[in-house]
Amino acid sequence: MKILIAPDSFKESLEALDVCHAIQAGFSQVFPDADYKLLPMADGGEGTSAVLSYVLGGRWKEVRVHDPLMRPISAKYVLLPDATAIIEIAQACGLHLLTAAERNPVIASSYGVGELIADALDEGVKRIIIGLGGSATNDAGLGMLTALGMTFYDSDENILAQGGGSLSSLQRLEATSFHAGVLETVFEVACDVTNPLYGELGASAIFGPQKGASPQQVNDLDQALHHFAAICEQHGYQDYQKISGAGAAGGLGYALMSFCQAELKSGFDTVAKVTNLSQHIADADLVITGEGKLDAQSAMGKVAGGISQVAKASHTPVIAICGSVDSLEPAQSSQFDVIMPSIQKLESIDSIFKNAYRNIETTAANIAAAIKLGQSIK
Repeated sequence: MKILIAPDSFKESLEALDVCHAIQAGFSQVFPDADYKLLPMADGGEGTSAVLSYVLGGRWKEVRVHDPLMRPISAKYVLLPDATAIIEIAQACGLHLLTAAERNPVIASSYGVGELIADALDEGVKRIIIGLGGSATNDAGLGMLTALGMTFYDSDENILAQGGGSLSSLQRLEATSFHAGVLETVFEVACDVTNPLYGELGASAIFGPQKGASPQQVNDLDQALHHFAAICEQHGYQDYQKISGAGAAGGLGYALMSFCQAELKSGFDTVAKVTNLSQHIADADLVITGEGKLDAQSAMGKVAGGISQVAKASHTPVIAICGSVDSLEPAQSSQFDVIMPSIQKLESIDSIFKNAYRNIETTAANIAAAIKLGQSIK
């Protein structure tokens, strides 16, 4: 029996590869001779670099960059053997890099993202896969573009300060020093956010408050994004401000499309393509996936829902092992042949996270035992 184990991470408890090992440990108690293929998965967000590095044999490179408040930090990205780099923007401008008191999208910068991209370009890569998500910024990529050599001026010919608040002062931009490697490189952006750049559903309105913006700041930042995009369009850059995903990561989606000719794709679809997921599923007799919480959002671009769709298309049975199950419609439940929560008993959330590996292993062993029992019953 060929078993493909392809889960997402269990947030705050286990990385995707650890979940793979826990499931294999449980199934191996019942089917020790099965042919197991471990394929940890991600949806383009946190953990994507680690997953692709494991699957594709990449190496990590650590770089000194600037955090959202322009403080020096160490960040890392993955270099693959085929001249591809994988960059998670949260490494350099993530909300997790700031304390609650430090959150302020008016001044937070994506400069460090540009430094990571520039380093990858200097390494000679020809393709960059970028995971958008978890940013502290609302600067439409101003910082990233500045680090890549763009220069932005106000009406007095002063260079703009970093942060989303300065976008409203933009009058002119200069691209003569823009990194030459950008236009020679394919940018693929893994993005599950569909928000436009500005407006009621834009970056500022939807994500600004969680990044520390007050209601007045949300309004000011939204207008600043609109102004920035209008000036860029006047300078000949294509108008992507209303395109789905332009508002991702505080407008980094817009900047990557407008200045780097990036293509925005579903995060799961991007990872699935790079890892050749469909072929792995077609070769398997059984697929086991999972994530920390299986709910209505799981069918909307998340790993478990994506796995189930691919598996159903190839008529391969699929089992989901998760921490908990919540609010699934019958149509969503029917995507899986089996859905099994792994929490074994009521206990504190800290204990649940601590015992996640053991709980998943136990659940996997019980599912395997049920499969074996079914095989023996005639």
